[in-house]
Amino acid sequence: MNFFEEWVELDLNPVISFSSSGKLVYSNQEAQFLLSRIKQKELFDIALKYAPQTFGIETTYIDLNIKNYSFYAITVRYHDEDEIHMKLYKSAMVKKKSQLSTKNTNITNIFTLVDLAISTRKIKSNAKFIKNYDPSIPEFKINASEFIKVLNLIYDVFESSEMLTTSVILKIGEYIKIDNKKHSIISVEVLSSTKCDTEAFTYKDENASFIVTKDEDKITIDLPLLLK
Repeated sequence: MNFFEEWVELDLNPVISFSSSGKLVYSNQEAQFLLSRIKQKELFDIALKYAPQTFGIETTYIDLNIKNYSFYAITVRYHDEDEIHMKLYKSAMVKKKSQLSTKNTNITNIFTLVDLAISTRKIKSNAKFIKNYDPSIPEFKINASEFIKVLNLIYDVFESSEMLTTSVILKIGEYIKIDNKKHSIISVEVLSSTKCDTEAFTYKDENASFIVTKDEDKITIDLPLLLK
């Protein structure tokens, strides 16, 4: 890897190349984090939308929010009919991450909280519940009452699902920044086997201690790993 290749690989902005059919040709490290949260085709469609009308390079200033990312510009290079290249420019302020609150948090076992929510839900649900836990995750500071509240709201949205998989994992390579300090992310993901109306899920709390993201078939809670 030469200097320029390494420079692109370590860029904090996503850089992605697609073939003419939408196949992923290249993605730097930052783009790989983004691709773990959004479908490849959706990014390809964005590249086509902002591509120049003829061969060349075009930069467009935009206000684009994707999951927990916020972008202010996109550059698309369309050099020939074989490949299309794009670079997304992240906004200086990461959406909501700097606003997370650590108030009312206490050292808690997250598996105990999730088990409690699932046990309560099983009483009035015919769904099959599957748990996927990373046992290496230690106890950490959580606003337990707020977390349980949101988890119950998520299960309400998926009440018609036949099977729900709840995963508690440590995200690799992603961080939440609080008071200029980076913290690893513990992610609680509820995945439904049945398509449900996730748009019906609403949660607003200006003092939230976590980030909630909803997709077509799953809703995720990202919590900072606060050990003290």
